[in-house]
Amino acid sequence: MKTLMITRDSLLHAEIAAQGAARMPAVQLTASRNGLRDALERQLADAPELVVLDASDLSAEEAELLERLSKHYPGASYLLLTREPQQDLLIRAMRAGMREVLQLPLSHRAFHEAMDRIEVAAGLTHMRSGKVLAFISCKGGSGATFLSTNFGYALAALADKKVLLIDLHGQFGDATLYVSDQKPTMTLSDICAQIGRMDGAFLDSCLVHVASNFGVLAAADDPNQVGGMKPEHMDTILRIARQHYDFVVLDVGRQIDAVSLRALDQADTIYPVLQLALPDIRDGRRLLDIFRSLGYPPERTRLIVNRYEKGGKLRLTDLEQALGADVVHTVPNDYLSATDSVNQGIPVLQLSRSSVVARSLSELVELVTARRVAESKGLFDRIFGRNEGV
Repeated sequence: MKTLMITRDSLLHAEIAAQGAARMPAVQLTASRNGLRDALERQLADAPELVVLDASDLSAEEAELLERLSKHYPGASYLLLTREPQQDLLIRAMRAGMREVLQLPLSHRAFHEAMDRIEVAAGLTHMRSGKVLAFISCKGGSGATFLSTNFGYALAALADKKVLLIDLHGQFGDATLYVSDQKPTMTLSDICAQIGRMDGAFLDSCLVHVASNFGVLAAADDPNQVGGMKPEHMDTILRIARQHYDFVVLDVGRQIDAVSLRALDQADTIYPVLQLALPDIRDGRRLLDIFRSLGYPPERTRLIVNRYEKGGKLRLTDLEQALGADVVHTVPNDYLSATDSVNQGIPVLQLSRSSVVARSLSELVELVTARRVAESKGLFDRIFGRNEGV
């Protein structure tokens, strides 16, 4: 947003500039003035989208100029900063159409929350009400991390959704390696250590950006850091994430601890991932028993069978009868495509779009978004060039 900053405080000006530059989209301080009179006498030819006014030392005489300023830039949003809230000043500000008031010294979190509201009101962004989807392994090696990461990428690429993936593996999480060769500069444990800074801009700055609308929050790379992560941290992270992303995908791993359990509590849908084998079925039954004991309704849990091959001795109906739950999706066994994707750190949809596992992921995206994106019907057929009758 093109911003006019009105202040005599050079340190405050620098602080606002730094915080604004960290936002997406950035708050650009295109002009500055030393006070209200200066702003009115030297009007900008190109009207600003935002006016940040430091009213800390505003005199009663200057306060009368607030309404004149708002008339000069009627299309701008206004952010009023003050050290001591004064009733007369606030009344004048409200009459002039100024709705956002922050107290100094500046709270960075309050600043970004105010900017979120301003951007929504200006139509630059919108607060989302994102869905949380959790992928959890019934047994080690079931492929839940491969599916969650590649599904997240497919959801962003095919359905044009803004997607965040959070790696919740308690130790040595490697979700980023499945879809990127970038090294994470911040991890989940780093965010938890600075939870007071948590807002949409801070969260975005901590991600590995695989695509413009798909980012990954890496797991802690040091097991010793996990101890500082608390369940209430997940409440804050997921609350902010829901506001800024259409979908939040959780790679839970296999171990259920206090942090991952809090995340599962908030998940809209849980996808246990397993293979069609007796050890997986045994562990899957234990996992579903845990979910039932926690009071999770059956409709929140939707089974996915990975590396599925038809014609085996065990059938899908055998698995469903053993677990007392339906399989909503199967991912065919495509060892070469999946292995190439993992080894190169490139999403399978990008590396091998015509592979059967890529097609299966697209069908899962269609299944998940069917009720949220009416126009998605037929989208994947067009992308993959499938014709009726083929």
